[in-house]
This record gives sequence, C-alpha cells and structure tokens, in this order.
Amino acid sequence: MRRINGTALVIVALVGTLGALAFPVWSYADRAGTGPANLAAGTVPTRWGPLTASDRDLIVRVRLAGLWELPAAQQALERTPSGAMREAADHLIVGHTDLDKRVRVVARDLGVELPNQPTEQQQGWLQQMTDASGKDYEKVWANLLRSAHGKIFPAIGTVRNQTRNTLVRQLASDANQTVLDHITVLEKTGAVDFEAIANDSVAGTTASPTGPPPPAAGVTPGVAPPAEATGDIDTTSRPSPGQPGTVNTNRPDPGDPEASASPQ
Repeated sequence: MRRINGTALVIVALVGTLGALAFPVWSYADRAGTGPANLAAGTVPTRWGPLTASDRDLIVRVRLAGLWELPAAQQALERTPSGAMREAADHLIVGHTDLDKRVRVVARDLGVELPNQPTEQQQGWLQQMTDASGKDYEKVWANLLRSAHGKIFPAIGTVRNQTRNTLVRQLASDANQTVLDHITVLEKTGAVDFEAIANDSVAGTTASPTGPPPPAAGVTPGVAPPAEATGDIDTTSRPSPGQPGTVNTNRPDPGDPEASASPQ
C-alpha cells in the first residue's frame, strides 16, 4: 500500500510538472512586470496611433528642455564675448524656439498637458550659471548644457525606435536633429569636460564593460576591407546633408500651436 501511494505521488508530481511546462509561454506576456505589459500600461488610443507613457514623457521633456535652455542661451549672449559661446547660444535659441513650437502642436493634438516652468533641478542649473563668472562661467554653462543634451539623446532614440504614434515619431526625429546640433556646437566651444561627462554617465552602474579586447601593444592590425555593395548598382543619395561637424536642422514649419486641435 505504501509502494502504491509513493508511486501515485510520483505520477501526480510528473503530471504537475508537465502541465507547467505545457502552459503557453505567451500567456505570460500580459502579466505585470513584463515588457509588453509595461508598454501597454498607461497607453491610450489616438487617431495617430497608440500613445504610451514613454511617448508622453518625451513630449514633456522636450518642452522642459526649452523652458530652461532658452533663458540659459539668452544669458550667454548677454554675458560672454566668446564667438564660439555666442554661436552655441544662437543655435540653442533657434533650435528650442522651433522645437517648442513643434512640441506644443503635438501636445495640443494628443491632449498632453505641458509644464510652464522648468523643474527644480533645471532652475538649479540656471542658478549655477548665474552665480559663475569669467572663464568659470563658460565651463559651467557649456558642461551643464552638454550633459543635459547627452542624457536626453538616448531617450529620444529609444522613443523614436518603439513609438507607434506618428506624431511622436516625427517629434522624436525633429528633436534628434536639434539635440545633435546643440551637442555639436557646445563641443565647439572648447569648454566641455569630456572626462567629467564620461564619469557622470556611468555613475551608479556596476556592470562590467563589454566589447572587443583592447589593442595589443606594438601590434598594428591589418587594414579592414571595405564594406560595399557589389555589382552594377545605381545610387542617388548622399551620406551626409552638410559638411562634417554640422547638422542640417532645416524642416517645414509645424503650423500654429494656438489653432484648434484636430479631432482625435
């Protein structure tokens, strides 16, 4: 009798194990904490496609960027005689004036409420700039702005990659061009501390570095062959719209943000 009970228990355990293995893997997709569940959380339908929490976050962040970078740029034009600094400030004013107009159109059409004041952290950055003077001012100004642009840059790429909303996709494309242009002109000031930015970008991370091994001392690697199409291929496009070190930010006017929103 004990042998039968033991066998029965084994059979029951095997059946339970097989049942767990047979349970469809896709059934886990909608459970909290999974990628698809996180993507669906807070998503609402619009005529331009689903609008996710990440989409709305980018819209708000683009607006916030203009709210503090415009006064920062205007301050630089008023305080510094440096040609490179003034060029960077000019790009910031032109870029964020344009981008703010675009984000207000997108927010209006999608029903996203926008902030009207910089965050407390951004106000703190503006105060740091105000308190600095001389050459120290140029360093504080350039590095605070360069760091902020470097942090939003990958976020723009992530949203541009995964959004299903056509308005947000276009906004991400526009923001990508503007932010890259601003990174470029800020670096041209010569005041950016790349060592500090590199260390700040990995602060708090514990993962080991990945990638190819470092070059061996005294060893010159062979020249890599070109990667190119083969055969008789006729192409018409060009790899870059402008000179090296420049970013083409020309684009059509977005329309009037004050006009009535299109029906969703």
